[in-house]
Amino acid sequence: MQKVICKKLYDTESAALIKKVTFGEYGNAEGWEERLYQTESGNFFLYVNGGENSKHPKEDIVRMGVEKKNAWLSANA
Repeated sequence: MQKVICKKLYDTESAALIKKVTFGEYGNAEGWEERLYQTESGNFFLYVNGGENSKHPKEDIVRMGVEKKNAWLSANA
């Protein structure tokens, strides 16, 4: 998936996957996944996706600063 945020391209195909967290099973309406990526230029972003009743009902990319990235990693250790 690709998304431009503040004139920067965030692309799951070219960025490095750091960590993946899932909840539920594939096809579960309440299941979801979050994947933390780092771009070649050092920016971090979170790819999110899930079922229609989950906290991520739509596929999206959310940029993350260092503090948010560290908090996410701590919460998902």
